[in-house]
Amino acid sequence: MTTQLDRPNIILILADDMGFSDIGCYGSEINTPNIDSLARDGLRFSQMYNAAVCSPTRAALLTGLNPHQAGMGDMAEATHVDLPGDPPAYAGYLNRNCVTVAEVLKRRGYRTLMSGKWHVGGHFNPARRETWSLGDEQHPTPRQRGFDRFFGTLLGVGSYYSPTTLMQGDALIPIGDPDFYYTDAISDNAVTMINESIDDGAPFFAYVAYTAPHTPLHALEEDIARYQGRYLAGWDRLRDQRHEVLKANGIRSEAWTMSPRDPEAPAWEEEENKEWQDRCVAVYAAM
Repeated sequence: MTTQLDRPNIILILADDMGFSDIGCYGSEINTPNIDSLARDGLRFSQMYNAAVCSPTRAALLTGLNPHQAGMGDMAEATHVDLPGDPPAYAGYLNRNCVTVAEVLKRRGYRTLMSGKWHVGGHFNPARRETWSLGDEQHPTPRQRGFDRFFGTLLGVGSYYSPTTLMQGDALIPIGDPDFYYTDAISDNAVTMINESIDDGAPFFAYVAYTAPHTPLHALEEDIARYQGRYLAGWDRLRDQRHEVLKANGIRSEAWTMSPRDPEAPAWEEEENKEWQDRCVAVYAAM
């Protein structure tokens, strides 16, 4: 007999294009209290690996496979006309030679929930909606790959105020709220799905896949205001400060020195647009 203890609830939270030291529990000055509380009661890893870009990394995370095996050797938007034979490793969508974690857990009686960014189901040209083929073999949606519930976007990037390919379940939906902000909508829908699963007594797997802090830099003004001016000391000092916190917390070895500054970035003292740079990073922090 299977009990609830045999099937723990699972929430997998994914941020997009974020450095690991951008969250408080890894040394950041950015306020991330909820993630920090999870770290205090759990584990912080000192190293990890990914596929360096979005779609292949998500494919590996969802399937446990090398992304090429899942058909996602490159971004969903990428074309490889220079490669002979239409190689299946670069199909641009999750193939049927793999199973997702949602498909596996669903067979174990889990309610499977997703709120957020998909980006492993082929490409959709934002300017040519008439060409979209939702749900065909080359454009699988989360609902076709094991998720009972889905709210989110199929594309990898877009406006936080009016995202393209926004879906609820199997249908594209319009945005009617003038105060819509995608990050908040992802959170709100995830909470609703989780609460409904708790009420029903079913174990759940919730994949909460944020687009933030991926570009474009879109944040609410009240959140930006919390960070405006904080970065006028410059990136050189900020890198040093974070590095010291990581070492003090035992996440980085004392023997590891700071990597060189990106050669395309000048020393902060030589930066001519300090206020503009501060604003950019403040928006990023707010996201």
